Amino acid sequence: MTVKHRKRIAIIGAGMGGLSAAAILARHCEVTVFERADGPGGKIRQIEAGGQPVDSGPTVFTMDWALERVFEQAGARLRDHVTLVPQEVLARHYWPDGTALDLFADIDRSADAISDVFGPDEAARYRQFCAQTGDVFETLRAPFMEAGAPSFLGLVSQRSPISLLKTAPFSTLWQHLTKAFGAPKLRQLFGRYATYCGASPFSAPATLMLVAHVEQAGVWALEGGMAALPRALETVATRNGARFVYGAQVDEIIEAGERVQGVRVSGDPPGLDGAAQQFDMVVMNGDVAALLNGSMSASLAQRLPPAPKAARSQSAMTWSALAEPVGQPLSYHTVFFSTDYPAEFDAVFKAGSVPASPTVYVCAPDRASGKTPEGPERVFCLINAPANGDTHPYTEQEIATCRQRMLDQLARCGTQLNLVPGTETVTTPETFATLFPETGGALYGMASHGWRASFQRPGVRTPVKGLYLAGGSVHPGPGVPMAALSGHAAAMAAVKDFALTSRSPGADIAGGISTPSARTAPTG
Repeated sequence: MTVKHRKRIAIIGAGMGGLSAAAILARHCEVTVFERADGPGGKIRQIEAGGQPVDSGPTVFTMDWALERVFEQAGARLRDHVTLVPQEVLARHYWPDGTALDLFADIDRSADAISDVFGPDEAARYRQFCAQTGDVFETLRAPFMEAGAPSFLGLVSQRSPISLLKTAPFSTLWQHLTKAFGAPKLRQLFGRYATYCGASPFSAPATLMLVAHVEQAGVWALEGGMAALPRALETVATRNGARFVYGAQVDEIIEAGERVQGVRVSGDPPGLDGAAQQFDMVVMNGDVAALLNGSMSASLAQRLPPAPKAARSQSAMTWSALAEPVGQPLSYHTVFFSTDYPAEFDAVFKAGSVPASPTVYVCAPDRASGKTPEGPERVFCLINAPANGDTHPYTEQEIATCRQRMLDQLARCGTQLNLVPGTETVTTPETFATLFPETGGALYGMASHGWRASFQRPGVRTPVKGLYLAGGSVHPGPGVPMAALSGHAAAMAAVKDFALTSRSPGADIAGGISTPSARTAPTG
């Protein structure tokens, strides 16, 4: 009797896209995940501050349905593996003139808050805006967000021209918000959602208004922090048979005859000596720039378009620490706005510099329960910065200046943040460029500027048979749920292309057994 060969697949990177693909594909074939770091998560990472873990990457969890879909395809249930804590306050916002506004998970409460601060007319405009963003989301969800590689013509074939025009693709987000709201501060508040894609609201398409609907549909905190999510996916993937090899650097994707042959890996674990390892398929979860510029394979790069540096999204300057805030109270997510928003994005995208007066985002995870902590609490502070980490070394003086600008902006908005000495870790675009090679520190792939940008992101399939892409730098874009959707799409494309069949149907049981991840290279 002939034994059918089980397909072998290598996944490069244990970020959200790679983990999602691994958890699903491990039910269909032999999966090995190579990750250069010492654990899963990719951009989801934690930094210790005074012995306590601080989420120091993505901090906002939305679109739980996207992760539910991934877990379901992997034979599991999301809420059996992570505990989600719904947030009553979506975000708190402060301005230097003393204006303060909370947005709530309840539209009526948000409208009342807006009415109290900006008047009933603005509250009515807010309700209209919520209805429109919901329509935009539903218009684009299936044919665009959930598609492996959407095209403009494909979108037109699935949605009426009238419904597509309502998404305002040819206007910038700022132009649309200028029509939607009379209050400049509300334009600024909702314009900030462009930064979720690393873009400027003055250049990003108005379709990004759908982010407002995504948050309105639910924001959660995770018990154990955001890092609980990649750990859960690793557990599910391992239970399904996947191997994880940490400290492993994939130096080359090997292909011949326009199909994948395997990968060449080096690293600390025994057996990773740079020798070629054969695989039938590869999912690339690193930044797609590494493929486009030839770092992973010169021959592969010849079949793909180049990655222009001018199209990079934003980077960031961040601080992870313990702190004692005084003055205006923090929420789990708090934004301290600058007074000159255009100057901020001109600095990042035109001058290539850190803004002189930056908007500051602060995540205070100890407030996710709605209670005010006693004593020092964990904080993660972020300001926007250019993705120049591969060309611009950040000096100690420059970092100190940026730190002071961040603290000064908080003070102007009424909050003094006293960082506890010895607990502070700063991350610069240069650090991000080291953590995520070939990006220059860009955290969101290419910038979502102009209506064509979304269609210019690579899809999950490539011209090379057996090579798939996943992660925030490919379609449908950056962010935890979007990266997970890309991993789901890459996995389902591989299942279809190679006619893979599942060997473990059905969902798992809460509290099921998980096998520890492999720390050495696979054999055979």
